[in-house]
Amino acid sequence: MNLLNVVILAAGKGTRMYSAKPKVLHALAGRPLLQHVLDCAISLQPQKVCVVYGHGGETVPLAMRQYAAQFVIQEPQLGTGHAVQQAMPYLADDSQTLVLYGDVPLIQHQTLHQMQQLGDGLTLLTVKLANPAGYGRIVRDKQGDVIGIVEEKDASAEQREITEVNTGILLAPTRQLRDWLSRLRTDNVQGEYYLTDIVSMAVEAGVSVHTVQPANEWEIHGINSKSQLAVLERSWQRVLADRLLAQGVTLADPARLDVRGSLECGRDVEIDVGCIFEGEVRLGDDVQIGAYCVIRNASLAQGTQIAPYSHLDGSIVGSACRIGPYARLRPGTRLHDDVHIGNFVEVKNSEISQSSKANHLSYIGDTTIGRRVNIGAGTITCNYDGAYKHRTVIEDDVFIGSDTQLVAPVTVARGATIGAGSTITRDTPEGELTLSRSKQLTISGWKRPVKKSISK
Repeated sequence: MNLLNVVILAAGKGTRMYSAKPKVLHALAGRPLLQHVLDCAISLQPQKVCVVYGHGGETVPLAMRQYAAQFVIQEPQLGTGHAVQQAMPYLADDSQTLVLYGDVPLIQHQTLHQMQQLGDGLTLLTVKLANPAGYGRIVRDKQGDVIGIVEEKDASAEQREITEVNTGILLAPTRQLRDWLSRLRTDNVQGEYYLTDIVSMAVEAGVSVHTVQPANEWEIHGINSKSQLAVLERSWQRVLADRLLAQGVTLADPARLDVRGSLECGRDVEIDVGCIFEGEVRLGDDVQIGAYCVIRNASLAQGTQIAPYSHLDGSIVGSACRIGPYARLRPGTRLHDDVHIGNFVEVKNSEISQSSKANHLSYIGDTTIGRRVNIGAGTITCNYDGAYKHRTVIEDDVFIGSDTQLVAPVTVARGATIGAGSTITRDTPEGELTLSRSKQLTISGWKRPVKKSISK
């Protein structure tokens, strides 16, 4: 197989997006459109990837700086042929060049690999559409061989009846592509250099023109408006849902699921409606996710249950844990097995050991909690002094009474009990009851104030 270059055209302004952001940086399934294309391109192991950008200036290469790609500016934008010309100085002749588009985000590896298998010649990715409006038509002779592509604005009435259309994605020998591009002209309705004009040049040169069709129509759908982006988002989310269903995941409603990253599921996982998964999420066997949860960059071990409306971010959760409803786990949280985090409890940068519980209305930040600890309702770890964060340590078998403030840095020793309503500012002894309260008083004869009536 010949060495491969990939050229990604990403210079379009995206006028119909009505946004200051370059079109290719708008997100689909949680990632910029261009990132989808780059990931697919890199999966082909090319020797060179060139991204041709324009509108938005350096925001495009800056946003994609994690990729080892050559970013080439197209200024001004004079059509697709002109865009590919900008990349040619960076491409070796003894190779093939694959042209992709930064606003066609869902092209799949298998489709592009199939194009590579056809060997030498010019290979076009085409598709037959029930409604081909807006696309260039594939023109064939009586023998069925491709003889050219005509853009819709330049097409005759008869040619507009053709349903096989050009996707714009093509694979060509780099040496010949360089020659064809040098001979492009602007004698068309748009006054631009059309990349599609190289097809007729290939035919004239006796170069074989092959066509490949994608397995799925959504692979070639481009984005020109927020409406198209929304439609493709739902199409792609349904694809991801179907893949999860095929793996044995139970989805309460496949149409109400959003995966904005990668979601890895074990056996017998159940996911209720309205859940959002972002970044890298791993769900172990028998995990249950309640309705309207948001889970980002998290790992949940076997048998853990997340009740509705809970948010987990940057957290590691052990097996058989019970989280929520309305719980929030923030980055740096690690829960061991059989931990309970209840309603309106927030945990941040803390480790909670096996069989400990915080079931109601508490904040646990920068804390290390041992085994079998009970955190009473309304407990707060006061970890920030206005300049620095400090750590709280709660050892095994501690009972923290409700409405307690633990002012860090502080250690509650093994087996200690903290009386409800206490403010703890010093380390507490092992196995003892510690509390800090004002003495309860009753003031005899006290009268509650009442408003005085104002006479008119």
